[in-house]
Amino acid sequence: MSPAPDERDRIRAAMDRILHQRPERSDGALIIVALALEAGGPRNALTQRHTDLKNEFYAEVRARGGTPDSERRLRTRVRRLEELRAADAEETARLKADVEALVGALHQATTENQLLPATGRMPNGYLGAFGSVMVVTECA
Repeated sequence: MSPAPDERDRIRAAMDRILHQRPERSDGALIIVALALEAGGPRNALTQRHTDLKNEFYAEVRARGGTPDSERRLRTRVRRLEELRAADAEETARLKADVEALVGALHQATTENQLLPATGRMPNGYLGAFGSVMVVTECA
């Protein structure tokens, strides 16, 4: 499909309307999709045929101190993902500590089970799993 002869003029007029906050056919967002809608043409006209106009549009947005909506949305998403990544790192560290504690408790229980004599009693003065000295007395 060949471009319309007045396509560049329509894109420039649409840029002017959007940048001056007077959109007629779009929501006025500072993105290429809104610019294409405003110009009445396909988006690929800006992404493939008139990349210079697309770059000019984004340069104008930045020069006016604005940030394109697409960039703003991406920055928000990146910030949210960084927060989720930090929370995941904290949870992973907590889970690793829990695993170490559980492995230690399992080792302690295994050791205690191996020390049990056939009578089922622990030796006197044995330090139990909870850190207290276990005193076992003979029962008749």
